[in-house]
Amino acid sequence: MQKFFKNDGANAKTSRTGITRFTRHARRSQTDLPQKERNAMRVHLLVIDPQKDFMDDKDSALPVPGANADMNRLAALIRRVGPKFDDIHVTLDSHRVIDVGHPGMWRDKDGNKPAPFTMISPDDIANGIWTPRNPDFRARMLDYAKALSKQGNYPLMVWPEHCIIGTPGHNVQSELMKALIEWERKVFANVDYVVKGTNTFTEHYGALMAEVVDPTDPSTSLNTALLDVLAEADIVAIAGEALSHCVKSTVTQIADNIGADHVKKFHVLTDCSSPVPQVGNGPDFPAIAKAWLTDMEGRGMTLTTSTEFLS
Repeated sequence: MQKFFKNDGANAKTSRTGITRFTRHARRSQTDLPQKERNAMRVHLLVIDPQKDFMDDKDSALPVPGANADMNRLAALIRRVGPKFDDIHVTLDSHRVIDVGHPGMWRDKDGNKPAPFTMISPDDIANGIWTPRNPDFRARMLDYAKALSKQGNYPLMVWPEHCIIGTPGHNVQSELMKALIEWERKVFANVDYVVKGTNTFTEHYGALMAEVVDPTDPSTSLNTALLDVLAEADIVAIAGEALSHCVKSTVTQIADNIGADHVKKFHVLTDCSSPVPQVGNGPDFPAIAKAWLTDMEGRGMTLTTSTEFLS
């Protein structure tokens, strides 16, 4: 049995970039298509974490209100637009049970694990209010919490266990999955599935980079392969869950790294993404998401809807 917690950086890197390369080769090039079927512009769709555990179902681990309706609208868009999409990229939040953002990582001085939606500050770790279950990780987790604060990221949040690899909660929402499979069969292409979040020691909201990069694990560093593919597109539609977290982080990472000339090609589908609701006295995530959309629009992105896009 593999000793807990060794990260295989080489395997992680392959899972990030190999599928993208295969997808691009599996897709028929525009020059192979009859003239009438060729697209005048290269249009991509980026769907962020459209997974069962984020859907507003009774048995979902971390339901986002409105998520099922978001994904149903997105499925309808894919069926309407169909071959106009040259490529579709879908990110998958992918965690293990023991994860920095799961209750199993932490214990208080009495051995109790934190309740979901507990926020853990650097002072909490320094003062022993919350300690990693393995005390050998204490210094590393303290450095991690400090890095989040220094970078201006969200504070360390303990979420319910979610998107555990191999569980139903990791699957793509059912109606969207049907639409994706229909698209693959119709256009002779494979959806590009991008895995993120497998590193135990850092949250990975954004698809392009973890909240805090682990220098021993390439899967947490900037995903240049995905960035390069998106840069080749003329238009990129964006949807997914949750607007306040993984969508916000992913799109911000793209805007910060792709170059100002490319930012204007991104179209955020505002009716295909919803924010995490405010929890207690915690951050007002809906307000944060609303302000972020305004910021992205100011940087040149287009805010649109699934019915307006390519209509």
